[in-house]
Amino acid sequence: MANGQWYPPEWPERIRALAEGTLIPVPPKRAATVMLLKDTPTTPVVHMLRRRASMAFAGGAYAYPGGGVDPRDDEHQIRWAGPTRAWWANRLGTDETSAQAVVCAAVRETYEEAGVLLAGPTPDTVVGDTTGEDWEADRAALVARDLSFAEFLDRRGLVLRSDLLGVWTRWITPEFESRRYDTWFFVAALPEGQRTRNASTEADRTVWIRPADAADGYDKGELLMMPPTVATLRQLIPYDSAADVLAAAPARDLTPVLAKARLENGEVVLAWPGHDEFTKHIPTGGASA
Repeated sequence: MANGQWYPPEWPERIRALAEGTLIPVPPKRAATVMLLKDTPTTPVVHMLRRRASMAFAGGAYAYPGGGVDPRDDEHQIRWAGPTRAWWANRLGTDETSAQAVVCAAVRETYEEAGVLLAGPTPDTVVGDTTGEDWEADRAALVARDLSFAEFLDRRGLVLRSDLLGVWTRWITPEFESRRYDTWFFVAALPEGQRTRNASTEADRTVWIRPADAADGYDKGELLMMPPTVATLRQLIPYDSAADVLAAAPARDLTPVLAKARLENGEVVLAWPGHDEFTKHIPTGGASA
């Protein structure tokens, strides 16, 4: 392949089945992922992890910390700082309970996979070191889903800092995929006093990297990525600081990006609206171009 686009081998068959009406799309599950940023003397860098090659989904691909929404975080009212749940519901295009759960997922996944916690004992503070044994026990319980994030916050007397997040874009997994997610991409700055670590069992490497360098690695075929990852990296390149990225977030268009497949001239054409670079032409014989 000319670049580093991750392309599952089963896609052509599933795309044809969808086009022929023999594949019924599964409903997408809610999810959140976070582009965690920090400043350097010249440009902001973003925290990325490389999924283990053994992973069934996107093995070896670079991505951001992220994962599915825990339904237990819908109803439990937690201590909350920043824009109201109603504001987030309007911004995310959901109801208030779902908005809380989506924001909780963003903060929880950043903690689970990067060891960074966007919460504090008061509405204007964040926790410091989270590497102690008691913190690690709670993090492991969150990963195992033995503990909901709302319960974790209550247990520790913490306030979720929604004001430290900005929502950037929204992508929905194509209809022909067997596992589908409706994913909100957030941006956040690394809180002062905290540091990242590879806390994910799904990743074998983590890096802080300039968005331009990561996109260049993808273009050269050196870094494997999925379309949403590459698209968001390119969108971050013009900004000079993490604060500039966060300031731009409220004006971002959150119309969901959903890939569409169609049959045309004896081949399947797969396209992501607004992102022509990812268009794929798949001959009916199964090879991709």
